[in-house]
Amino acid sequence: MTDAQGDTTLQTNLLTDPLFSVDDGRKLSLPELFAGLAEGRVTCLARLRAHQRTAWHMFSVQLAALALDRGGRQELPGSAADWTTLLRGLSHADTGIEGDAPWQLVAEDRNVPAFLQPPDPGGLKWSPVATPDALDLLITSKNHDLKREIALSADAEDWVFALISLQTMEGYGGSANYGIARMNGGSSSRAFMGLIPAKEDNTPDPAAWWRRDVSLCLAHRDAPGPMTPGKAALLWCHPWPENQSLAATELDTLAIEVCRRIRLLRTANGTLRAERAGSRSARVDASAFRGVLGDPWAPVSVDTKAPKALTISEGRFDYRRLVDLLLSGNWVLPLAARLQPKESADRMLLLTEALARGNSATYGLRSRLLPLPQKAVARGLFGQQSHSLSAAAERQMSEIATADAALREAVALYAADGDPDAVGRDERRRASAARHRLDAAADTLFFDYLWDRADPETEDTACQAFRAQLVETSRCELARAFEAIPCASVWSARARVRAERCLNGKLRQGELI
Repeated sequence: MTDAQGDTTLQTNLLTDPLFSVDDGRKLSLPELFAGLAEGRVTCLARLRAHQRTAWHMFSVQLAALALDRGGRQELPGSAADWTTLLRGLSHADTGIEGDAPWQLVAEDRNVPAFLQPPDPGGLKWSPVATPDALDLLITSKNHDLKREIALSADAEDWVFALISLQTMEGYGGSANYGIARMNGGSSSRAFMGLIPAKEDNTPDPAAWWRRDVSLCLAHRDAPGPMTPGKAALLWCHPWPENQSLAATELDTLAIEVCRRIRLLRTANGTLRAERAGSRSARVDASAFRGVLGDPWAPVSVDTKAPKALTISEGRFDYRRLVDLLLSGNWVLPLAARLQPKESADRMLLLTEALARGNSATYGLRSRLLPLPQKAVARGLFGQQSHSLSAAAERQMSEIATADAALREAVALYAADGDPDAVGRDERRRASAARHRLDAAADTLFFDYLWDRADPETEDTACQAFRAQLVETSRCELARAFEAIPCASVWSARARVRAERCLNGKLRQGELI
């Protein structure tokens, strides 16, 4: 296929060229991909990297919903021709631009937009970017989570995914490198929380997930918020003069952001490279909203004075965070995480995901996929009657804390050669590794038992089983500490006996045994 410039070796038009590799070995254009998702014929994008998954999902859902809305349609078409018409109509309706320039990866005229690349206003200092992974948002302090600048044989779709990841998910990256509006500050992250329909084997169904979220976004176009349906939608298509920002109120509710100045170019050998430049102001002036812009996937705190979107720093989606998000009442679940009236929860998974971010750095992808049994919904997880689940969660967290304290004191006593009068801060610190492993084990088990713990018919059995697991893990970790922590041979037998007695006594005192 020949692109708009006549080059037969480099295909760059998302609307007409087969850029996207799918699970059966085919390559599809963007309209063909949307048609395949609409009819369930596409289940996997073969070259999509793990940290790009939710970025792609949110981008593609927003784009499809915008195209349908501007085209006056509600049903998802299964025809690639229909999607081509809708997407061309969207870019034309949004900016008045004729043709496919907004959908080309490369535009020879820098005064016009290219895909996720705003027009060059002129007078900027551009620096080269050799590979898509160097362009991507992933930043690690020691460059060991995912190596940079190694994708030397990248395809056009790798640049597409890197652009989407960067332009719709990036935070503040230092002077002249601003982040997106849909996060609580430049050092935050755009967190994702949503329900995913599951296949028969209880794994995510990407096509059903996409259809569900597109339909949700269309059905809730009129939800109140600072952004307004019908305003600017494809921000890369609009001019970006220096020292000028768009107000959040000037944007469509589902507007697709671009936070950085990027331009892709053709090299002499027929490959792609990129250039980047800084900006004197953020693309969107929205800091006052703390990320609360009606994002369908962003949990929002219920603080009435200063509500804010969820931020993940160096933490993870462990049982404490998930209980806080789901059951504490401290957060408003986003649209995509709410079970709809006609949906069945026994075929749903809950995905929470974000890049843990700091100051111009990321600390890795934090992700958790949680199956939701029917009884989880019956006990009010998605309704107003969540007391039983919340109470069960509090009991389990209390039991984990009891086991943790017991293990800490037992290991500390062993580290003190079995002398209780010698136990102090340093001895208790020796228990940190054992406590961490105990907490990780409890995290793995937490929700498996929680659903049964909130059900009166299975509560007693689940309670006994969960406590037994904590006891067994605590004893195993104490035995492991015996091998790892030095102890004078003359005192080792005494120290072991007293440490085991201490552990069992505190577990019994806490009613775990």
